[in-house]
Amino acid sequence: MPDTRRLAVVLLSGGLDSYTAAAVTARDGFDLCALTIRYGQRHARELESARAVARALNVAHRLELEVDLSKMGGSSLTAQIDVPKERPLDTAEIPLTYVPARNTIFLSLALEQLARLATKAGVEGRPLEVHTPLIALSKAEIIRLGDRLGLDYALTHSCYDPLSDGSPCRRCDSCRLREAGFAAAGLVDPLLVPERR
Repeated sequence: MPDTRRLAVVLLSGGLDSYTAAAVTARDGFDLCALTIRYGQRHARELESARAVARALNVAHRLELEVDLSKMGGSSLTAQIDVPKERPLDTAEIPLTYVPARNTIFLSLALEQLARLATKAGVEGRPLEVHTPLIALSKAEIIRLGDRLGLDYALTHSCYDPLSDGSPCRRCDSCRLREAGFAAAGLVDPLLVPERR
């Protein structure tokens, strides 16, 4: 009997976008193979969140891959450069938190992993496809979708420069975008509820 399971490789960072995208993929009937990249980021908090999210989603297979991107340029996420705080969010300026080609590299690694998994399926007429279920959604729409799916966003991590206890700084670009997304969605970020911290 042929194997009819559908496998999907998902990039799982531990943030709310990757958690939601993975949950949508699971909802759509795929067994998840999660790929998390240790790219030389300044803290391990997002990796801990990726592991928690993978457990919550019952990920079938999980891989953490080390790819040091610190040599790719002066990003405050991979070098000893202060993370900018209270920046205007509507500027077109590329922030210091930008890691050159990070997402392109992550996508190519995920496609390579998927190609390994899907080679037999492709030969049998089931070629690999790239899905981007959140690409047209705003942060608020992503959060509302995750809420409808029953996701526990307390498992996620978005902060570029967490405090010593791992809680969000609430001042970096990522924290402020997350906070604005929850506000626009009309929901409370569970990371900011005192008893959850």
